[in-house]
Order: sequence, then C-alpha cells, then structure tokens
Amino acid sequence: MAQQVELAATISLEQLGQRLDQSLAELFPDYSRSRIKEWILQGRVTINGSVADKPKEKVLGGEKIVISAEIEEEARWEPQNIPLDIVYEDDDILVINKPRDFVVHPGAGNPDQTILNALLYHYPAIADVPRAGIVHRLDKDTTGLMVVAKSVPAQTHLVDCLQRREVTREYEAVAIGTMTAGGTVDEAISRHSTKRTHMAVHPMGKPAVTHYRIMEHFRAHTRLRLRLETGRTHQIRVHMAHIGHSLVGDPLYGGRPRPPKGSSDEFIQALRGFDRQALHATMLRLYHPITGIQMEWHAPLPNDMVELIDALKADTALHRDQMDWL
Repeated sequence: MAQQVELAATISLEQLGQRLDQSLAELFPDYSRSRIKEWILQGRVTINGSVADKPKEKVLGGEKIVISAEIEEEARWEPQNIPLDIVYEDDDILVINKPRDFVVHPGAGNPDQTILNALLYHYPAIADVPRAGIVHRLDKDTTGLMVVAKSVPAQTHLVDCLQRREVTREYEAVAIGTMTAGGTVDEAISRHSTKRTHMAVHPMGKPAVTHYRIMEHFRAHTRLRLRLETGRTHQIRVHMAHIGHSLVGDPLYGGRPRPPKGSSDEFIQALRGFDRQALHATMLRLYHPITGIQMEWHAPLPNDMVELIDALKADTALHRDQMDWL
C-alpha cells in the first residue's frame, strides 16, 4: 500500500553548484539518491514552486524545495532466529559470509527463512533501515561475501557507492570448457522475454560489464576469478553462458553436465553431484560509508567448491599421466 508524503526543505548556501539530486540526498538522508533522482524525473519535485525534472540541474542555494511522492510501505517481515556467519561488524555495517541455499530477501516462493528475517532478529533496530539494510544480493545458491547497512546514512551512502561502481566485488567460479585467455564481457542484460525466472543478454537491457581472468586450467573446465563492474541479476551466470562457458552446476544457464571423454565413474559422480552454480563471492572491498576508510574482506572457498576443484585436478592429473605414459 502506498503512502503519500510531502517533504520540504531549503537548499543551503553551502550547496552552491551541486547537482540537484546530490543536494536533495543530503537534505533528505532517509532516502537514497536513486530514489530522489526517480522523483525528480517523475516531476514530483518543485523548486520555488516550479517543477524540476533535471537531476543534473545545478543549485544556487536558498531555493525552496517541495517533494510530493508516494512511498510503498515496507512489508512487515517477521524476525527469525537464524544464525549468520559474521565476518565483520561495527555500528554502521555488517559483512556476512553467505552459505548456499540461503535466500537474501523474502519473495515469491520464499516468504521467510531469509537473511532479512535473520537480520531483524539479531538487530531489531535494523527494521528502521530500508530493506533492513540490504543493499545488494547474492543468488540463493551463490556463496560468499555481502555487506549490510545497519543505519540509514550508511545505507544511503552504500547504495550511492554501488551505483557509482566504487565497491569492488570479486568472485571465483568454475566454468565448463577450456578457456584460453581472460577478458571482459560487456553485454546489456534484461529479463528473459519468455522465461520469468531467467535473465538474458539483450541490446535494450541495462548495461552490464564482467571482467574475468583464468586462475587454473583443467582438462575440460576452467577456474576463473571474476570482477563485477555492474551488479545485474544473474550477471556472471548470464555472461559466462553467453560466451559459451556456463558455470558448472548452474540449474538455469548450465545445461546438463558434460564429463570429458574417458572420465572415471568417480569423477562423473563428483561433477554430476555438484548441484548448484559453482560461484563464490570471495573478495569485497569498499570505503566505509561513515569513516571513509578503505576496507577489504576475503572468504575462503566453501567445502563443496574445494571438493569440486580437487576432483577436477585429480582428473586432469590422471589423464596427463596417461598421455605421458603413451
């Protein structure tokens, strides 16, 4: 249900020369800059009684601002006592190492038992932060690091940093096929035209850029290190599938496992038994939203990916030895 709100303020003289959306984000810290920009584009912001529609418009100081907007009331989610693997915590942010089979935010098919429910239990005050402080997500079966804001100012700043691509997120993955070199995939992504749960490369989608480099070659697979420049839904999975190297175990974009010729029964079982996308958020680097200090965290590979890589190494070594013998 939407709630009608009216916000009013005066641009300070110290804000002379700033962009309108930047000035309003400072005046109304409870709302993200992206939301304020959307209100400006919708014509919901007036300056001295005249409608403003240009977020880049420069302010002079002293202008009277009124915002008339509808805000969707946040759904009331229940706190649930679910353990969280906390990597770092202070008064403003929380860094979590997310396990597999753990949904970040309630939605269709997952009404509870999510990270959001756990956050509300362990940090009751986080209910006052939009989306309980969640500023980015990982897919249900992608493991690894994600940052959560514990205060409104931290949330607003982190959202802006993500939009300005000032947060570095690196992943490890195992892709199908032998890749010869690293590279960059710069392909826009949008919702799939017929499959509601899928994303797809599409020229009319949102810009998406993924950088990747090779960490290790196997007989018919490649271990990768990837860095996101943008953060679209399923971005790495879609981009790797687009260039013909889907991630091992990916249920949406990977297809059936394809063990290389001559694989042992043990290796085939290990490959087919890996039942999630082989993707782990291994490094997170950002400037602290309040102190401005650069911080960096690392999360080791989970056991299932370690076992997968060990099986790939053993298969590669076995067939290398056989070739040497021949």
